[in-house]
Amino acid sequence: MYVKIHSSGAQGGNRQVIAVCDEDLIGKVLKEKHIEFKVSESFYEGEKKTEDEVITLLKGATNVNLVGKQAVAAGIKAGIISEENVTVIEGVPHAQAYAA
Repeated sequence: MYVKIHSSGAQGGNRQVIAVCDEDLIGKVLKEKHIEFKVSESFYEGEKKTEDEVITLLKGATNVNLVGKQAVAAGIKAGIISEENVTVIEGVPHAQAYAA
């Protein structure tokens, strides 16, 4: 899986979005009904990580964006999302989670 960590706020700030996607989805455009979702290289393509590495990162995350079967499964295993919160676009699962 690819993992890319985006920081926001003043000079990188302390807010982060962790983007995770399955390797085979980079650059694809998923379309279903009125949804068009681009799995963009600039947002998702970062470092390759194992499932265990991804789960460890996700457990401490406050804002995540997951796309793909492996990525969403890692989010479920990490306990940050549940299956009810998964959207499927063109057969590909996608989920987001935000800490309050």
